[in-house]
Amino acid sequence: MPRTRQELEQAAADAEAWLDSLDPATVPAEDTSDLREIGLALGELVNQQKRLDEAVVAARRNGRSWGEIGLVLGISKQAARERYGQLVNR
Repeated sequence: MPRTRQELEQAAADAEAWLDSLDPATVPAEDTSDLREIGLALGELVNQQKRLDEAVVAARRNGRSWGEIGLVLGISKQAARERYGQLVNR
């Protein structure tokens, strides 16, 4: 499973491109709506991850501690710092 934002974005784009490339003339008629739904959900996940990243960066810029951020995320302050620290330090 893709982990980074870039990997998620690439997986969503790859899935969408593959689904769009299916030619009904050469591929047996098959309902691919379930697969397309996975791709759409992955795209939404990417967007929500961006939103979460931006919210964490904003919280740090507003003086929130890693402990406070970790509490909201349900993780330790160390885990929050390890996961989001690079975003804050850009």
